[in-house]
Amino acid sequence: MLRFETSVEDLLRSRFALSPAMDLCLLLRSLAGHDRPLPRAWATRFMPAFERLRRETELDAALALQTRHGGPDFVAPPPRGLSQTWAEDLAVIRSTPLEAARHEIAATATGPSARDPRVRAVLDSPDAVPRIAEAMDRAWHELLAADWPRLRALCERDVVHRVGVIGEHGWATAIESMHPGIAWRAGGIEIGFLRGGTVRLAGDGLLLIPSVFVGHLAAHTEAPWPRTLIYSACGTAALWGEQETAPRPDALTALVGRARARLLVALDAPASTSHLARTLAMAPGAVGDHLAILRGAGLLVRARSGRSVLYRRTPLGEALVAGSG
Repeated sequence: MLRFETSVEDLLRSRFALSPAMDLCLLLRSLAGHDRPLPRAWATRFMPAFERLRRETELDAALALQTRHGGPDFVAPPPRGLSQTWAEDLAVIRSTPLEAARHEIAATATGPSARDPRVRAVLDSPDAVPRIAEAMDRAWHELLAADWPRLRALCERDVVHRVGVIGEHGWATAIESMHPGIAWRAGGIEIGFLRGGTVRLAGDGLLLIPSVFVGHLAAHTEAPWPRTLIYSACGTAALWGEQETAPRPDALTALVGRARARLLVALDAPASTSHLARTLAMAPGAVGDHLAILRGAGLLVRARSGRSVLYRRTPLGEALVAGSG
């Protein structure tokens, strides 16, 4: 079991962040078979480019550093906050001193793939860091960049939702809602299926990172990362499901139309017009018009949260979505 000992000061210092580099590593891990598989439709879309990158770049050397339990810190540096970009992550990766990288390579590149002569030549070379960084940059642009605005919007929406839960119900509810296997007990956060013993936050707080690619929950407990909990963002299941099954007519679509049905289903957590537009790849004006109609029909309500106006389903909207399956 992993337990984070938490004080009031830790709660005051806890914060959210996004990590493009970490999500890229999680995606690569899934495609390489080191982690839970992606939904079939997404794997089918990613796999041809993934296999081509393995042939054309040094991606196999980067993959040799990834295991089922994690990878080196230098290819997934700690994020600063919610505005983190891939360009910032890449700059940190490229600036890694060779000796620091060699230490992490020795600790993580222990599997059969690391013994491949082509891979070993990269890992042992004096320019290992820039070669690995270049391979990851190609992977980012050819695998993830096109989807990232939408995935980022989903994660940002999750953060807005969690902040609302903290304000309305407190930290314990916000933390426990991240996964059924996480619990707040006796001043600490306990995760029964992760190993790590007891970790004291010591007033530094907890870094919370929503992700679309993490399996269930993951944690960082050692430097250079701060104490970190990585969890699956709200809406990830719906994101995977929408491409996993072919579109088909149902009662909700027949009743309110396809676009409004998508919006109702997407509002499993409160969201703003701009978040919904980015997540569903719809025009903001069209989203606003549909939301106004759904609100007028009593299926949605809206409320201000900071500078954002968030929409959420009413009990009638919840019943319609639940009844449609």
